[in-house]
Amino acid sequence: MSNATDVSQQAGLNITDALGTLFQPMGSDGVYARTQQYEDIVLGLKHLISQHRPQGAEVFHFPPVMSRAQLESSGYLYSFPQLLGCVCCLHGTEKDISAAVERAKKGDDWTSETMVAADLVLTPAACYPIYPIAAKRGPVPTEGYAFDVSADCFRREPSQNLDRLQSFRMREFVRIGTPDAIIEFRQEWIERARGLVDELHLTHKIEHASDPFFGRTGQLLALNQIEKALKFELLIPVRSEAEPTACMSFNYHLDHFAQTWNLVHENGTPAHTGCVAFGIDRLTLALFAKHGFTTSAWPASIRHALALS
Repeated sequence: MSNATDVSQQAGLNITDALGTLFQPMGSDGVYARTQQYEDIVLGLKHLISQHRPQGAEVFHFPPVMSRAQLESSGYLYSFPQLLGCVCCLHGTEKDISAAVERAKKGDDWTSETMVAADLVLTPAACYPIYPIAAKRGPVPTEGYAFDVSADCFRREPSQNLDRLQSFRMREFVRIGTPDAIIEFRQEWIERARGLVDELHLTHKIEHASDPFFGRTGQLLALNQIEKALKFELLIPVRSEAEPTACMSFNYHLDHFAQTWNLVHENGTPAHTGCVAFGIDRLTLALFAKHGFTTSAWPASIRHALALS
């Protein structure tokens, strides 16, 4: 499946210029300080996406950390361990911790003896914390739930490509309900997403996709995901037209999270879940790649859509 605007796309984002204009390095690939010029577009995108919030959706913003136990229960550790970031802290007596500090002063490794995993992990996707919250409410109502969630997320993918950040912002519209409701929600959003990026004059296409499952078993899971058409991605040229970047995704989880968190309807049938995810930073980069760094010269219609002054 694909759809493309008739607006030509530039060859790709100039990394050297972007590092000087939009980002400042912070000593680790994929982690950057963001300039005000960049954040203005981030805020504009958030404003635009909010205009499309599903009717009646509850809004939550999650912190960059979440419960390790909840993430383990969700299955993320077993499906994507290569991407997970754990929070570790110094542990022990005052003497133990002081010894670690002294080792650091000498230039020695201060982490090996006194670092232990905390009960937190870095949030890998904005939707993961919402399912246990919904489950605590009891049976899922007939009309289901709609949520608008966002989070600062982390995935351990060090890269010098600016469209693959380790620390990034994600926004998701999440739907919990019957299978028919989830399928209808996802198809509606595939169509609405086309209109949204057309409004921003961004060349794009929508294709079947799979998540980066780990190991040999993961390869089978990815194939199954594609065969069942559970995931689609909206691709936009950021680095190049030959290798467009996934900037949005449309996901149907079947009853995975229902089985995990006992999300059931009053008649006992498991609820199904789905989400549409917006890669806020990737969409921002796509706009700069397409329209250049002088935002005051962007087309008036785009500036209006992003509520830029």
